[in-house]
Amino acid sequence: MDGNGRWAKKRGLPRALGHQRGVEAVRKLVRATEPMGIDCLTLYAFSSENWKRPEDEVDHLMGLLRKFIKTDLEEFIANDVKLKIIGDYKAFAPDIVEMIEDALEKTSDGSRILAVALNYGAQQEIVRAATLAAEQGEISESALERHLYTSDMPPLDLLIRTSGEVRLSNFLLWQCAYAEMSFVDVLWPDFTPAHLQNALDDFAKRERRYGGR
Repeated sequence: MDGNGRWAKKRGLPRALGHQRGVEAVRKLVRATEPMGIDCLTLYAFSSENWKRPEDEVDHLMGLLRKFIKTDLEEFIANDVKLKIIGDYKAFAPDIVEMIEDALEKTSDGSRILAVALNYGAQQEIVRAATLAAEQGEISESALERHLYTSDMPPLDLLIRTSGEVRLSNFLLWQCAYAEMSFVDVLWPDFTPAHLQNALDDFAKRERRYGGR
């Protein structure tokens, strides 16, 4: 979900407002997934590299996370959404960890998955999975996959990156092996369900061969 800061800068607004508008875009998108037939959506919300940002910006992002959980939890429950976190969320402040774990428990029976990547980095995820697999005495593709954060999620079909940037930025590197990709020249706060539907329509036209002919 890239482009919050640039969205704000283009309008002469503080970056914090760009992040707030980004959260509003998340809400609209999550609400649109059910009629689109999407059973699993993963959002890259805070990377392990984002700690390098200015302290006041990180504090604001943490505040938005707190607010998002408080205001949207009941809607998740009502709409059969199961919240899942990928990444080391336990590195956050204790009150955020407590809120996250409460939300995970209260949404555990949901049939549709909303996975949120928090303090996540794909390279770190692969190292973690390899370490756990080695401790159990097996190094293989299947062993590593069992220890990925996404082990209980469906295979990744489509990755969309907004804002016109054409790179993965340490996101789901293992899972992207045969995923289709869409790079959209739209800043995240302006990304709408219509943009998502366009990406899905394009995805439906692609022939996936997984290395075959």
